[in-house]
Amino acid sequence: MSSPFPLPDPMRRALALARAAETAGEVPIGAVVTRNGIIIGEGENRNRRDHDPTAHAEIVAMRAAAIHLGDFRLTGCDLWVTLEPCPMCAGAISHARIARLYYAVGDPKGGAIEQGPRLFAQPQCLHRPEVYGGLAEAEASALLRDFFAARR
Repeated sequence: MSSPFPLPDPMRRALALARAAETAGEVPIGAVVTRNGIIIGEGENRNRRDHDPTAHAEIVAMRAAAIHLGDFRLTGCDLWVTLEPCPMCAGAISHARIARLYYAVGDPKGGAIEQGPRLFAQPQCLHRPEVYGGLAEAEASALLRDFFAARR
């Protein structure tokens, strides 16, 4: 079931990237970085293709945005992702100084924002973005569920 509200363009793009990742045999997760409403970086899971354990959609998108801006600090940027970020990605989000994080579906197994270690709630966390979860939850959840069901 989809939301009765229009889905913001960045989350729609993140879902499209998640579908592209699935087509390439990757776990279907997509991410987009925006600044002032304009997409400046995007990514999809690329772990298998790149033989890189750090090639999560969020990291790929933040790397592209950092190159676009010419700065490793993504101050004033928003990150839109289809799955709650893991501890590695949450740490990178904090270090990059992302202003707002929007994610579609929570991850009870590997999430680090509202699940598990809740990284942004830790006193050692130097930067805490605003967090908004549940955007496009049904669509992102169905993508992941169907992907893993097909592999069982």
